[in-house]
Amino acid sequence: MIDFLKESTFAVNEVISKAWQVTKRNYFSIATLSFLMFITSSASGLMAFFLKDVHWAMRALMAFIFIMFFFTINLSLFKYIFHLLDDEDHDVSIVSTIPTRQQIIRFLVATLYFILCIVGVYSVVMVLGLPFVYAGIDLQKVSSVAIPVGLVAIFITWIRISFFPFFIIDKNLTSFASIKYSLATTKGNFTKILLLLLVLGGFHLLNLFFSLVHWPFVAFFVNILSSFIIVPLSSVALTIAYRKMMVESQVEGEPDIIHNLI
Repeated sequence: MIDFLKESTFAVNEVISKAWQVTKRNYFSIATLSFLMFITSSASGLMAFFLKDVHWAMRALMAFIFIMFFFTINLSLFKYIFHLLDDEDHDVSIVSTIPTRQQIIRFLVATLYFILCIVGVYSVVMVLGLPFVYAGIDLQKVSSVAIPVGLVAIFITWIRISFFPFFIIDKNLTSFASIKYSLATTKGNFTKILLLLLVLGGFHLLNLFFSLVHWPFVAFFVNILSSFIIVPLSSVALTIAYRKMMVESQVEGEPDIIHNLI
């Protein structure tokens, strides 16, 4: 177990180091796309506030437009990073990295599959708790165990299938195939991904900690650092992690879901 953690930690260090080099060389372009995502997200919140008295159809239309715009920028960011990784010696135009209409549709459908997987996993855990209720065990006791187990199952499932956008952008896979390949590729790499997320999310945890202890100026500084450095670095790091898992993966042919759940 100790050797496995050492190997995982080394792999995470390698990913972070490579991501830092790529981010440092192309900081302004990567940060610009990240900033556009932030602006889109913030603008959608403001728009929802100002349009709260408008007809629900108009609000739904505006929400759809902002969601599509946000996802398009997000996919463009991943596609841009792929170009940087594949052709470091030549400049890459951000315009050329805009995803195709087919890729956007596949992403939206895969996102629906993603949500259904999360709901399905939680529902299975809840159903598994029903026999204990019928056996006479108090419902509150069963819920106190089933709900945390369900949340853990959701978290694990979220990590396992959250790499599906990379397969759509990089391999142009269909929606359902991207979910299956994400499951297959992340199999055996859960600890590495978790450690990487903990490292990348460390600044968010620090910001929360300093806010809780009422150090607003320190929290503000950490938040600024996170927004302008950690967010762009995270996108690059996750893309590099995907590429490393693809290289190390032994997946042959189109994988199935059942054999890659555990």
